Amino acid sequence: MPSAAASPRAWQRMLSGRRLDLIDPSPLDIEITDIAHGLARVARWNGQTTGDQAFSVAQHSLVVEMIFRHLKPSASPDECLVALLHDAPEYVIGDMISPFKAVMGGDYKKIEKRLEEAVHLRFGLAPATPKTLKALIKRADRISAFFEAIELAGFSEKEAAKFFGRPRGISRDMVLLDPLPATNVQKDYVKRFEEIEALRGNIRKRA
Repeated sequence: MPSAAASPRAWQRMLSGRRLDLIDPSPLDIEITDIAHGLARVARWNGQTTGDQAFSVAQHSLVVEMIFRHLKPSASPDECLVALLHDAPEYVIGDMISPFKAVMGGDYKKIEKRLEEAVHLRFGLAPATPKTLKALIKRADRISAFFEAIELAGFSEKEAAKFFGRPRGISRDMVLLDPLPATNVQKDYVKRFEEIEALRGNIRKRA
């Protein structure tokens, strides 16, 4: 009989009761409530931000989706949902900062990609994001990172511009960067999800 060490556990139990396999994730084991709960408790910048609360990935995702809509006012509800869910895999694998991702290499990216595809399938989206859409969401992500870096993470404006580029068309007063308590931002994330789902014609009840 194989020892326990030969078969390490590769799944995580969620508060919804789902058991998500990190290596081979099933869309059936993904719930928006688990995503919102997890992302609201994952800190951006490894927690190295100012304020009494951590600036969570859930709040960052809301900011990115808002910026995305400003960049593309004609965005479809499906596209807005992809933007909102752009960091969804981090609800189980955490927010790994870019320098560490570069060190980790391919395995991390493979797991992240599988989780992203499973999330997309769970909510009726194409598994892979089209390149043009991905690029625009990435631009919104970098704009958010620019303001976060200056306002929360101790970067100078010059440093932030070097790493993330200077934003065009979006000003600081347009983004909410005051870190919110986890329970508040968790509710805000689910609320925005439900608003988008209503536009898509898929109104889901909260678990």
